[in-house]
Amino acid sequence: MQRQRTLPTLADHAFFCLPESVGWYQDAPWHSVDRQENALNNFSLHMVVKGKGFLVAENQTYSLQAGDAFLYFPLQKQRYYSSQDDPWEVRWMHFYGSKLKDYLLERGLHRSHLWTVRQWKPLVQAYHELLLEAEENTFYRLTRLSTLTYSVIAEFVNQAEPLSTNKNEETFNRILHLLPQIQQDACKPFELEYWAGKAEVSTYYFCKLFRKVTQMSPMTFVTLCRLQLAKQWLLEKRELTIRQIALDSGYPSTSYFNKRFLEQEGMTPSDYRDLYWKN
Repeated sequence: MQRQRTLPTLADHAFFCLPESVGWYQDAPWHSVDRQENALNNFSLHMVVKGKGFLVAENQTYSLQAGDAFLYFPLQKQRYYSSQDDPWEVRWMHFYGSKLKDYLLERGLHRSHLWTVRQWKPLVQAYHELLLEAEENTFYRLTRLSTLTYSVIAEFVNQAEPLSTNKNEETFNRILHLLPQIQQDACKPFELEYWAGKAEVSTYYFCKLFRKVTQMSPMTFVTLCRLQLAKQWLLEKRELTIRQIALDSGYPSTSYFNKRFLEQEGMTPSDYRDLYWKN
């Protein structure tokens, strides 16, 4: 089973990126691609959602499963195929743009064809939205097409790491599963040793993994959770003073609460309340 949409390639355009084609294969044991060098002048990004498949590079065959992805730059030789016993389901996109190569090179995406995507469901959703746009409107809305194409690229760039470095997927999942609980307890004093213990790793490794998973430090995540709640309370709980909201959101010092709020939001809590609260 397959679903795809091809689009015309625009030689002259002002967009950062555009899709040449987008689609998916499901339960397709026959899916096999063997492109010679210089055959395809587009970037090619595939994401494995289910099942298994294989990619051949430098005379080695690599096994791929759900959460794995592969990226080809234009004109590169390509060889990949589905497992016969457990056919893969893949989302894919061919795309182009004059500045894409430099953008991807700067982020190290040339280091490997093979990648693992830490949080891959948002990437699958981005693929789906792009395919729907291409099916419903073809190339009539180029700005929308470009925006959705960039969404796929950005999700991949922010979440991908070379497949060979993903040595402990179980530990990554532990961090992911802890995020809702950390958010729920954000207003309590943050104890790094406690959360590292919950993940069954050292405090150093916890911080390292946390940054890989969320793109931020644990304390930055906690701070954002606290300020999110504080903003909500500022608007919903008019009877509470700024001092009380500071205390409730985990800041015993009103002055420090004001400082962090100003750094993040560009205004004080009082100014935020006055700006968004209509009398």
